[in-house]
Amino acid sequence: MSEPLVAVVMGSRSDWETMEHAVETLRKLEIPHEVRVLSAHRTPAALESYVSDAESRGAQVFIAAAGGAAHLAGVVASKTLLPVLGVPMGTPLGGLDSLLSTVQMPAGIPVGTLAIGRAGAVNAALLAAAILARADKELEARLRRYRKEQAQAVLDEPDPSA
Repeated sequence: MSEPLVAVVMGSRSDWETMEHAVETLRKLEIPHEVRVLSAHRTPAALESYVSDAESRGAQVFIAAAGGAAHLAGVVASKTLLPVLGVPMGTPLGGLDSLLSTVQMPAGIPVGTLAIGRAGAVNAALLAAAILARADKELEARLRRYRKEQAQAVLDEPDPSA
């Protein structure tokens, strides 16, 4: 795959169960991406190095999992001017802790926050695609086709009352 346009970062391997849905969506849209496990708390120097390296290699958007401590997306955002999309993970508290920590970023360091879990992961990939599609007409066409297929899948559903 060519240089990554989207960098997907998670603080723990356990976040993969959710974040694989973002990666699957990026693959469907043929968006070059890469995935790393780096912790804001356990590997801060490696995370900072990775963010600057990914940016220098062409990354245009970061998607970051927000686990129980939920600082990863904020730390990534503090190290780059590129858009950072935070995906709150499900937690023993239902993910509300991750959601609130991610959405309550202080003024000056924005993190676009998506829904908790799978829906948020898919939508983070779609939002990254929409951001990238502004400068890539081929990607814009793929994104339009994806949305059309999603609409058709709904229309093709059988009548549930039948």
